[in-house]
Amino acid sequence: MKENILIDKSIDFAARIIKLRKFLEEKQKEHIISKQIVRSGTSIGANINEAQYGNSKADFISKLHISLKETAETEYWLRLLNKSEYVDEKLFKSLLDDCLELKKLLISSINTAKNNS
Repeated sequence: MKENILIDKSIDFAARIIKLRKFLEEKQKEHIISKQIVRSGTSIGANINEAQYGNSKADFISKLHISLKETAETEYWLRLLNKSEYVDEKLFKSLLDDCLELKKLLISSINTAKNNS
């Protein structure tokens, strides 16, 4: 099967977000934001995966746009967790870097798909 860097990175990111939720709930006793970030952080990859099976170029681009929106939401929750001191600077920076990388890859993929249509 052909390697897809976007799918691979989104799955890795989602796994990190799930581990973050476990940390937030068990160690920080935080339950509200952890549920929000796990929804948006795992939805990124789910929509990227679903886009691969779109029935048209427009459907493919639409699913990638949904992933991009979920990435923006996840970035928001990460910044809020950092500002409210639920995560330290090192963890925040690492997760934010991964999130921003996904954002750049999604924007590039969307632009490529639009230019090839």
